[in-house]
Amino acid sequence: MYYRRKIILALLEALDKDVSAKSMQKFLFLLTRKQKGDKSFDFVPYKYGCFSFQANQDIITLSKQGYIDIEKKEKKDSLYHSKCTTNIIQTLNMFDAQAIREVCDEFGSMSQDELIAYTYRTSPFTAINSTIADRLLTRKELEKVKECKERYRSSVPVLMTIGYEGFSLEKYLKQLICNDIRVLCDVRKNAFSMKYGFSKGILQKACEGVGIKYIHVPALGIESEDRKSLNTQEDYDCLFQTYEQTSLKDNMEALLYVRSILDEEKRVCLTCFEKDPKQCHRTRVAKALMNLPNVTYKFQEILL
Repeated sequence: MYYRRKIILALLEALDKDVSAKSMQKFLFLLTRKQKGDKSFDFVPYKYGCFSFQANQDIITLSKQGYIDIEKKEKKDSLYHSKCTTNIIQTLNMFDAQAIREVCDEFGSMSQDELIAYTYRTSPFTAINSTIADRLLTRKELEKVKECKERYRSSVPVLMTIGYEGFSLEKYLKQLICNDIRVLCDVRKNAFSMKYGFSKGILQKACEGVGIKYIHVPALGIESEDRKSLNTQEDYDCLFQTYEQTSLKDNMEALLYVRSILDEEKRVCLTCFEKDPKQCHRTRVAKALMNLPNVTYKFQEILL
């Protein structure tokens, strides 16, 4: 079993009660704030505050495996019940086990609203996309959330690029949020990935949940079969040169479509898989956009 799933089970067992989906996300967030070194989960500011897509998916998997019962409630919420007592906390390292005990002692008796409000107060960034902050926070506390949100706002038109290789979905989204990206433009031929969170359906839903539009422009992609046998940078350069002279030229309409979005939305990011921009065709798409007439935006690469 993945270690991070053991964390979920150990926390749910230690809480020793039914836990709502929203509360579980907050407990996990507070737990990661206590973890030393690498965190078990990353989080993004979502509709009800801090949210981990990976944790949510892990809980669904644990339910399918018979460890957790998920009871659907009204208003799209759920209750999690631990279906077995495994004392799995004993299999964790001593620091994580202690962190779980501290979270239970400090926050275990809080209601869902109290938990959410606490995370908003102590981590205002988690509340920037919240739909319930007005109900839970004071005017002064809401001002702090607003200040946090405005910190990342920019009026400078920009075209950016990012590869998701090496990113968790949450870290990837946080990069987009912190760079005030308004539209994510997926230039993969096939928007499918074995890496969780980066196939079209999930990625689109995740982006929209944090206030970012998602568009897929497959016409600007490269066929998977053309990407085989790329062993050196020279191989990549040769492929991309051919791409520029053929496919990119043949799909000028798609390129101009992206340009129209840039002109309207001002801050757009092109995305594909590769971490290294020199080994991804998104760089050539960006180059073509920057070479169009009357460019008023800057160019920037987002790197891990």
